[in-house]
Amino acid sequence: MQKLLIAIPCFNEEENIESIYQRIISDINFKELGLEHEILFIDDGSKDHTVDVFKKLSDAHDDVSYISLSRNYGKETAMVVAFDYFHHDALIIMDADLQHPPVLVNDMVKLWRLGYDDVYAKRNKREGEGWFKIKTSQWFYKLLGKISKTPVTPDAGDFRLLDKKVVVALRSLRESQRYTKGLYNVVGFKKVAIEFDAAPRLHGKSKWSFRSLVNLALEGITSYTTAPLRISTFLGFIVSAFAFIYMIYVFIKTLITGPTQSGFPTIVILVLFLGGCILISNGILGEYLARVFMESKNRPLYFIEEKHTHDQKKDN
Repeated sequence: MQKLLIAIPCFNEEENIESIYQRIISDINFKELGLEHEILFIDDGSKDHTVDVFKKLSDAHDDVSYISLSRNYGKETAMVVAFDYFHHDALIIMDADLQHPPVLVNDMVKLWRLGYDDVYAKRNKREGEGWFKIKTSQWFYKLLGKISKTPVTPDAGDFRLLDKKVVVALRSLRESQRYTKGLYNVVGFKKVAIEFDAAPRLHGKSKWSFRSLVNLALEGITSYTTAPLRISTFLGFIVSAFAFIYMIYVFIKTLITGPTQSGFPTIVILVLFLGGCILISNGILGEYLARVFMESKNRPLYFIEEKHTHDQKKDN
């Protein structure tokens, strides 16, 4: 019988844990699909009673495991925990807020058995999210798709079924500055989309602040493509070309009309413009250099504070 691991990263989700477990058990037809399953909750340094709820569920149900990290590392790293723990035939990643409908897993499994290695859920509607967040997300994916060599799938998040071979490939990518939505396309394999309407959060508020979304966007651009470096190079050539043309214009004008004392505002504008271009280029270089510095440390991606897994239950 094939084994399915359902991994759910959590950060301050105590109100949602029991609800999502009940929905998984009621909505996914494990017996009809012929699947053994394990539900792995990954605590990403929660400050509420999320871990206590994990313990309660794990004591009451043999199919529940949990891993608690030593601090908040972010969802990207929490998913690495799932990749490292994985020893099954397929992996489902989903959020704890029930915006990802568990019933969709039934269709994902069927597509997986048809030969697809990466069955990803693509959002049609995003209820509970503001216009600004939706639009900026669309603009970001369009920008990333144009500047990156590897295709980027818009409106496709981390809610997906991954075959063993995909998980093994993702596990081998150990960079600390991660953008997993891009890594899915980096490793490749046979993919297929399945559409759904994202529901509002069941309880609580989104943990993604504007600042964290901006940081994620920067991670996506700088870890997924080197296009900003080329853009800064092209900007340098363009500014130099305009400066050269302007120099010729000033030289010819001086020959025709003679020297003049005017032009101070023009000089100030050019100096400020060139200074801004230099600072932008240095900033882009600094972003990439900082990421090289972090990667060169080769630190472990995470530390585990506590865990209670299916394998430990068998040993006991």
